[in-house]
Amino acid sequence: MLSQNQIKHISSLKSKKFREEHRHFITEGHKLVVDLIDSPYQIIGIYAFSSWIIENLSLVQKKHIPLFETLPREMERISALSTPSQVLAVVEIPTPTPFPYPDWQGSSRDKLYLALDDIKDPGNLGSIIRIADWFGIEEIFCSETCVDLYNPKVVQATMGSIARVRVQYAVLEKILGEVTGKIPVYGTFLDGENLYEQDLSGGGIILIGNESRGISSALVQSVSRRLFIPSFGKSEYGKAESLNASVATAIICAEFRRQSG
Repeated sequence: MLSQNQIKHISSLKSKKFREEHRHFITEGHKLVVDLIDSPYQIIGIYAFSSWIIENLSLVQKKHIPLFETLPREMERISALSTPSQVLAVVEIPTPTPFPYPDWQGSSRDKLYLALDDIKDPGNLGSIIRIADWFGIEEIFCSETCVDLYNPKVVQATMGSIARVRVQYAVLEKILGEVTGKIPVYGTFLDGENLYEQDLSGGGIILIGNESRGISSALVQSVSRRLFIPSFGKSEYGKAESLNASVATAIICAEFRRQSG
């Protein structure tokens, strides 16, 4: 059984205030926990049903991770999910050491990056990280106003991709200012050029704007390639007015990778 202090500590990590205070976050589900076991993240402890422990004991022992058998009623108290999983891990938030800015005039010119401007929805951020992982994009720059990376809903939505994609919070105006004239910065606009008629074979930065307001006025001037994702809806009752931020990201990334082979 878990102690009251353990339950209190883990439950508190659902709040950003306590995640920042303790430098811990939680992740739930077999795939997420296993992916993080095999990543550079430091796992503080794993809390699991006896059935999960029996099947995965050797993996956990190999990494010397503290393991705590957890009863279903206890998991309900510590879980951030409406339907708790059979395993939850408490993970250390790494010290925020910015990864070196890419060499924009060297080999980095041929790589693709994402820059996220004020993404607020946890599901969107998590999905975008997962999309980046799928399309081989290793680094994401988030504006300082984006939702917290270690929000439980963000972590869950990544489906383990948080272990493979580097995310850095930064001042986007500075980063995009540094790449002016060196690599293209792509953004989507209603008056942009048709995505499917553009040459997108090279690298660059794809800038994704806020869910409701789009790309902020402070960053619009940094966009060198304005794109538009055309709609093919022809219903007599109208069509969708816009795309979800993560869906738009997936469409753009897919077209980049299709053209690059």
